[in-house]
Amino acid sequence: MPSMVRFIAAFALILLPLIGPGAGPASAQKRAVPSGDAEIRLSFAPIVRRVGPAVVNIYTKRVVKQRPASPFFDDPFFRRFFGESSPFGGSRKRMENSLGSGVIVRGDGVVVTNHHVIKGADSITVVLSDRREFDAKVLVTDEQTDIAVLRVAMKGETLPSVSFGDADSLEVGDLVLAIGNPFGLGQTVSSGIVSGLARTSVGITDFRSFIQTDAAINPGNSGGALVSMDGRLIGINTAIYSRSGGSVGIGFAVPSNMVRTIVRSAVSGKPLVRPWLSLRAREVTSDIASAMGLARPGGVLVESVTRKGPAARAGVRRGDVIVAINEQSVDDVHGLRFRLATREIGERVKFSVQRKGKIRRLSFELQAPPEDPPRNLTQLQGRHPLSGAHVVNLSPAVAAEIGLDDAAEGVLVVNVARGSWASRIGLRKGDILLTVNGNEVRLVEEIRRATSREQDKWRLEIRRGNRTLRVEVG
Repeated sequence: MPSMVRFIAAFALILLPLIGPGAGPASAQKRAVPSGDAEIRLSFAPIVRRVGPAVVNIYTKRVVKQRPASPFFDDPFFRRFFGESSPFGGSRKRMENSLGSGVIVRGDGVVVTNHHVIKGADSITVVLSDRREFDAKVLVTDEQTDIAVLRVAMKGETLPSVSFGDADSLEVGDLVLAIGNPFGLGQTVSSGIVSGLARTSVGITDFRSFIQTDAAINPGNSGGALVSMDGRLIGINTAIYSRSGGSVGIGFAVPSNMVRTIVRSAVSGKPLVRPWLSLRAREVTSDIASAMGLARPGGVLVESVTRKGPAARAGVRRGDVIVAINEQSVDDVHGLRFRLATREIGERVKFSVQRKGKIRRLSFELQAPPEDPPRNLTQLQGRHPLSGAHVVNLSPAVAAEIGLDDAAEGVLVVNVARGSWASRIGLRKGDILLTVNGNEVRLVEEIRRATSREQDKWRLEIRRGNRTLRVEVG
């Protein structure tokens, strides 16, 4: 018997190479020792040589005023006698510097970086890999996506640039390179893989659908390039998850499809306007899926549709579950908004919706959010708690500008005068006024009427973020 086992084993060793690939686990995995010097010397260097010159350093400066730490300096009586220019009442100035990275995406000097890299800067300097320096001006800076587009003045010269790739073609496990200027060390390259796609739970920006990578990203890498293996820009490195401030292998990048849309708007000189969703929706949880008889959680449940909006015209109904846009799956509201934001006004997209157990495909024409009602900027005055507040009517256009839900209603506070009654009760910029003394207010004119009558006691209902506050003033 042992001799028979030895014979079968020997026969298998002879036969296996003749059977060809795919015959067993080892051959299926195609594991092999490098066959020569060429394979041993496999390198990312060709990609870095091509892309590296297009990755730049961004240096910013801004003047910061520091007021003396004393409560007297906020007192109008004190400032009246001493003034801002006195040694007692004046502010001290200091220069604040910051460092980040950027990517040249057009040879005529268009540079992409992060909004937070250049926020509040008085001057911006772009430094190329060959150490040349250029002053830059801001074309567009978009806090909602944390993307800024700059331009450096060129005189008949074409700068090295990198072309955009398609972030939607990425798969988890794909190799990527992160190029930037971490800790001010100079241009540095790190490699890794795509660890996740469409990460919408990361509360960094309003339009969330990040590429997650384990390529080392550290402070100073912000605004740098995330590059695919074909040498194309597939993301702008934006943030890391870290408890120490250094890389732990969890970094996030804004996908190139979103960046390309913002660059296109910046270069054209047109304002950055995102399509109007015109519906209110929520994520389909396991409980909702069970209640609706769905096979699994996924998509977003339409809770309401704005009359005469593009969603209503497309045939979207309350109770529909939107599962995909142009065959790209949608798992939550952030993903839905992101998919629309990467498209241009006037385009048509296909909504795949589940209705009564069947998938229907609806043609959705993208349009700009309307300013209806007109904003009617007004400063409230009089003997009431809202005096000193600057307010506007909340329309879909205004909501889009500040990153609110398209269907948000009420009167928006855009400024609060210092020392006013409104500031004393704690009213803030961004608050939404919902009711005054129990009366619902949706227009500025309704607030003016509600505050025109003297009251012994005032009751206000205010929405601040995700909270509803009730304030009583007697």
